[in-house]
Amino acid sequence: PNAETFIKPSFYEIDHIQDMKGEKFGPILHIIRFKAQDIDRVIDEINSTGYGLTFGLHSRIRHFMDYVASRIKVGNVYINRSMTGAVVGVQPVGGRGLSGTGPKAGGPQYLHRFVTEKTISDNVTATGGNTELMSLDDLKDL
Repeated sequence: PNAETFIKPSFYEIDHIQDMKGEKFGPILHIIRFKAQDIDRVIDEINSTGYGLTFGLHSRIRHFMDYVASRIKVGNVYINRSMTGAVVGVQPVGGRGLSGTGPKAGGPQYLHRFVTEKTISDNVTATGGNTELMSLDDLKDL
């Protein structure tokens, strides 16, 4: 890449979600600090932006993960995993609201498939999950 098209990975601390003007793509991370008891307010502020492509969460508290995933209005919720994007052929590419993919990605009905869909990816090994259970044959011995 040349200097005119390359943006180095960057992060910015902002005070409020309203400081964001539009959707940002690239190797950019925005950080907002908040108290745990304010999580509902933070989720409401995120949901009010109209954008909803991907939301990432790192936690070991199952009921917290489930609660946040159920309230956040995005196309993809990534829990305890990389936020580099959807897995091709496994997860849909698209979000909600102003982050929808539009018809260009797959025909005139493509966007409608993502209007209410939410993908939740949970890295169970980050919370001590037993990975051997994931490799068992499809219950062949039952």
